[in-house]
Amino acid sequence: MSINPKVTSATQADVAVYKSFQKQFPDFSRWFNHIASFTAEFETLPAGEAPAGAKEVAAEEDDDDEVDLFGSDDDEVDAEAEKVKQQRLAEYAAKKAAKGPKPAAKSLVTLDVKPWDDETDLEELLANVKAIEKDGLIWGAHTFIPVGFGIKKLQINIVVEDDKVSLEELQQEIEEDEDHVQSTDIAAMSKL
Repeated sequence: MSINPKVTSATQADVAVYKSFQKQFPDFSRWFNHIASFTAEFETLPAGEAPAGAKEVAAEEDDDDEVDLFGSDDDEVDAEAEKVKQQRLAEYAAKKAAKGPKPAAKSLVTLDVKPWDDETDLEELLANVKAIEKDGLIWGAHTFIPVGFGIKKLQINIVVEDDKVSLEELQQEIEEDEDHVQSTDIAAMSKL
């Protein structure tokens, strides 16, 4: 498609090219329309310095012979670019190290501890359960919930550090109190 300056009427092809250009280069289109609004004042506009990169662009256009449009097989390494890259990597590593370790991942867990029958001493069961101490384990609130036929189960909240406490091992340790505990279940669990 060629543009004929003598043609004064636009066609749908012109509209398609215009929309495509605006979509592909929105910043340039905005700048071009802004500068075009000053056409009547072009001769009276004050002189200004070229934008910061315009001189480099002009210099690059003069060095067309050095431009490799199809990529190069040369494994030349720009020493300055490599130096900047290494410096930025070092800054990133230092920034990351300055933050320190991340806080430990924790979970809030609600455990159901089921007794054998209605004659099980629930206060003793609670004392035996809370007697278990581990690094990364915090016992929380508890309640006795009726199950049926006069039997109540112990429901207790705990906070555990995921890396330090295995819930499976904790349940096994609670179930070792065979005189009081029939079984344990995890009723609810959420990450903190």
